[in-house]
Amino acid sequence: MKLSTRNQLKGTVSSITEGSINSEVTISLPGGSEIVSVITNGAVKNLDLTVGKTAYALIKASSVIIGVDVKRISARNVLAGTVASILEGSVNDEVSVDLGSGFTITAIITKSSVASLELVAGKEVSAVIKASAVILAVD
Repeated sequence: MKLSTRNQLKGTVSSITEGSINSEVTISLPGGSEIVSVITNGAVKNLDLTVGKTAYALIKASSVIIGVDVKRISARNVLAGTVASILEGSVNDEVSVDLGSGFTITAIITKSSVASLELVAGKEVSAVIKASAVILAVD
């Protein structure tokens, strides 16, 4: 299966917290980062997710927020990294963030946001993603 989603992070399910309707699934990435997804209990069952299983966290670039000096925020996923590159567009720019351990995450944000955050290659930033925006997949 080919996907249009640019951000495809492969890791291992490290925990599943089941609620009455949804479950919180944590994926551990090589290098120690974690990403949390909130999906329905039915999806957990359909994907046969269990602790230790390999899974992919899929995130649309338009769902990634870039922050500088992020201290406290309600989003569950705050991944620290450095700006690897910025591809300029007429309205939006594509910002790639190197998370280390071979992982890069891409965000599509406005040119004015790139300017106001003073983003340049090498700047320390955080990629912020709501847990509800993380789609999970398995082989």
